[in-house]
Amino acid sequence: MRKFNNTIHKILHWEYWNTNVVYFPIYFYWIFLSIKARSLGFFNAGNPGIKNGGFAMESKKEIYDLIPKKYIPETLFFEENVTFENMRNTIHNSNIQFPFIIKPDIGLQGLRVAKIETVEELKLYLKKANYNFLIQEFAQFPLEIGLFYYRMPDEAKGKITGIVYKDFLIVKGDGKHSIEELITQNPRFALQLDVLRSEFGNILNEVLHKDEERNLVPFGNHVRGCKFTDVSDWVTDELTEIFNTICSQIPDFYFGRLDIMFQSREDLEKGKNFYIIELNGAGSEPTHMYDPKHSIFFAWKEIIKHYNILYKISTFNHQKGYAYLNIEGCRQMVLDNKTLTNHLKSIA
Repeated sequence: MRKFNNTIHKILHWEYWNTNVVYFPIYFYWIFLSIKARSLGFFNAGNPGIKNGGFAMESKKEIYDLIPKKYIPETLFFEENVTFENMRNTIHNSNIQFPFIIKPDIGLQGLRVAKIETVEELKLYLKKANYNFLIQEFAQFPLEIGLFYYRMPDEAKGKITGIVYKDFLIVKGDGKHSIEELITQNPRFALQLDVLRSEFGNILNEVLHKDEERNLVPFGNHVRGCKFTDVSDWVTDELTEIFNTICSQIPDFYFGRLDIMFQSREDLEKGKNFYIIELNGAGSEPTHMYDPKHSIFFAWKEIIKHYNILYKISTFNHQKGYAYLNIEGCRQMVLDNKTLTNHLKSIA
């Protein structure tokens, strides 16, 4: 019955539809833009400082290296063949302590992103980590948003086109029901039950005290059960100026979404107490469209709007000498991305 209810819930809420279904009509518009640009890979010139413009298969480490250090959590890069001893020594010599976040250097959809609490959890994670990965300081800020920013290369000031607020997968105890029972009471959370069972095991049988909260997925990923709420009304001239100043310091970055953890809206508007935990480039979605109040038609309008912006930036940069990605490069990127997706899903 649970699986049947989950299926019905997915059908009735477009935000859960398969990506190919959501984007099917958009593909034709992308072809139209590609014909105008005379290249399927025009996106490559959108952010010349990032591999593939940040459309896919970009290294998170290389992106973090572009961002001024004061705006990001401390982050360590490890190659897949690193010994546990060398990794432990590197962590020991840093300011990173348990708990911390571990994630693939090249990843997507929140796959294989985990919060590590103990050495035992780290060893268990590493058994399947046959890829380069990052260990990142766990940002203690309680709130998270995704902020979409762009700037024309010939202009000094950019714009924020949307902000999404992320409600984590947090259950609240009533002193009666187990964590698993609380999960099944929320249709959004219930979709994650199989994954949560695999991750938490018998912990889900625990009964929380009344009003006690437990954050089961401490990062804002829609695929992992996070609810997205459109708070684009948070955009102000002051907030735009703050992030224009930050983004202008990132070499050749003109288009994308910043995922930000922060203490409070008031602090964010003052430009303090926040971290940029991810920067996504040309492949970024305007994730405020996933607010359940928005229709699929709103989503299509937002995607087309942002693709138009990407097209304008890319063609401008191309005229200045930045290259588009050729057909073979596009084909290889798609194949590599598909292979990576299948692999991470198989070991998640």
